[in-house]
Amino acid sequence: MNKLTGKIVAIEASPHMSLVAIDVDGDVFSSIVLETPSSAGYLKEGGQVTLLFKETEVSIAKNLSGLISLRNRFKAVIKGIDVSPVLSKIFLNYKNREIVSVITTRSTRKLGLVEGDLVEWLVKTNEVSLSTL
Repeated sequence: MNKLTGKIVAIEASPHMSLVAIDVDGDVFSSIVLETPSSAGYLKEGGQVTLLFKETEVSIAKNLSGLISLRNRFKAVIKGIDVSPVLSKIFLNYKNREIVSVITTRSTRKLGLVEGDLVEWLVKTNEVSLSTL
């Protein structure tokens, strides 16, 4: 499980869910939670939270251009790759933190991924869970 710590900087709430913006060292992540500030005390601007997302939910892109609906899109450098016949585990250096992505080996080869590559990693807003510290 990937884990990052950040500070809530904005909340957009509807009656049953919230879109939460979290600052992690100057990058703003988005998360949708099935809670609101009135139902969950941790949902307040300035509050510290842990962001959690599975390795299998982290996509990798090289030379990505144009618009895309994924809000969580950040640059990182590949620091290692473990290749197996079906899946590859990609180890990323994101602001001196490790982010791990599991993608198909077919995609790893198609993208020509190698250690030292500058890539973007992406994760859908609904795949980022929040936990209190």
